[in-house]
Amino acid sequence: MARSRTSAKAAGTRFESLIAQTLDTYLAGNIERRARTGAQDKGDISGVLLKGTRRVVVECKDVAKMNISGWLREAQAERENDGAEIGVVVAKKRGTSDPLQQYVHMTLADFIDLVALAQ
Repeated sequence: MARSRTSAKAAGTRFESLIAQTLDTYLAGNIERRARTGAQDKGDISGVLLKGTRRVVVECKDVAKMNISGWLREAQAERENDGAEIGVVVAKKRGTSDPLQQYVHMTLADFIDLVALAQ
């Protein structure tokens, strides 16, 4: 049975909250789920920082069908809207509710920036 729009939104909200809570548990910062902001969206989760003030935009996806290229375009637009350094997508891994087992997608350019900032 397909999800209704209401149940899909609820699942997305639950997933975003779970990922925000997990990031807040493991990372220093003031990590929280963002309210939706429409055309100037700045990602689903705020407060993920690199080296103090460099921000990472996190876009969450709990959907049945993968669309990684579309998701990365969305994360890039949100990164630009937020003025952040990096945009990543956290996608639901079917068959597990463990937040640490979910998938993270990013471009190679963002991965290189991430590693360079960590050195």
